[in-house]
Amino acid sequence: MLTRLVVRASVWAADYRERLRKAQSDRGDISITTVIIWAAAIGGAIVIAGTIAAVVKKYDGKLGGV
Repeated sequence: MLTRLVVRASVWAADYRERLRKAQSDRGDISITTVIIWAAAIGGAIVIAGTIAAVVKKYDGKLGGV
């Protein structure tokens, strides 16, 4: 019984070290595509918010019943 526990713990530790090694090699690696997508999404949100603000400002008096 104790031998099985030792074997399982050893296998688990080796697997854990391997996963940790793989995770550390990927850290901080952001592709340029991800940056472009985020910039486009933020830019689009700013344009939409600006358009809504301009429409509300232009038709402020007429939107009283809405």
